[in-house]
Amino acid sequence: MIPTLNEERNLPHVFAKLPEGISEVIVVDGGSQDRTVAVALELRPDAVIVQQTRTGKGNALACGFAACTSDIIVMIDADGSTDPSEIPAFVAELVAGADFVKGSRFDKGGHSHDITKLRKLGNDGLNLVVNVLFGTRFTDLCYGYNAFWRRVVPTLALPDPTLPRPVDGSKLWGDGFEIETMINIRAAADGMKVGEVGSIEHARIHGQSNLNTFRDGFRVLRTIFSEYGRMRRMRRNGAGDQGVIVHQHPTARPANTPPVHPLNKVVSRPAATGDSRQHVAHINRSSRRDEVGTRRTDDIRALQARATRED
Repeated sequence: MIPTLNEERNLPHVFAKLPEGISEVIVVDGGSQDRTVAVALELRPDAVIVQQTRTGKGNALACGFAACTSDIIVMIDADGSTDPSEIPAFVAELVAGADFVKGSRFDKGGHSHDITKLRKLGNDGLNLVVNVLFGTRFTDLCYGYNAFWRRVVPTLALPDPTLPRPVDGSKLWGDGFEIETMINIRAAADGMKVGEVGSIEHARIHGQSNLNTFRDGFRVLRTIFSEYGRMRRMRRNGAGDQGVIVHQHPTARPANTPPVHPLNKVVSRPAATGDSRQHVAHINRSSRRDEVGTRRTDDIRALQARATRED
């Protein structure tokens, strides 16, 4: 799934690196003024084009998730920063037992050609806050290269794409760049087995990024504390605490390398006893494994009423 906004010059590079065997390509367009949609269809006539219902990357992802029909969803960027040739490594981790796999620029085998020293310092600080609050061992909280089984989408509880945009033009909470942090934290806090793979982030090929170091950094920090409050509310409502474990994969495997069983390394506080699968972790407060991806989400109107407006 590829969110796009005026990326016609970058799409040829991105599509050329898509691995063989991908059965579905979802292009979510945010109202591009160039030939982004036309180029996508020229490069991949079977691509599914989805138009955003509101604005922001979070809404783009929610619209894309709703359109996906394949078993596995992989999020990549249209600017060339995420390498599609790494997709098999993510898929192998899912097949090996993970529910959710996130790329890491700072795990073994990972690297970034784009991040500045200031952003790296901020990312390290945000990682520390999350790891302390949630008991995780994330190495790269803010990287948006993720893959997961489609069945877990309801658990992420993202704002419904059918909700109207606020009349004042602001975004619903979760519609902006905070979405990547929100997804990563909810994956860890809501009961999924989470894996990390080393990933190489490249510099954007054409165009300029919409990220702002300080504005978006504070937004991520706000998201962390918002999600911490959400987790505490869930626990008060009767869900049990089984601890958090994050699996980390040391390198991104080539496409022709078979998946490794079990997952290489378990790093975090111990989960509840009684589970004999040492490579598997219970990451949320749920006591039943089959609740992942099927547990009740917030009522959509209640979500709308609680939505926090962006500045």
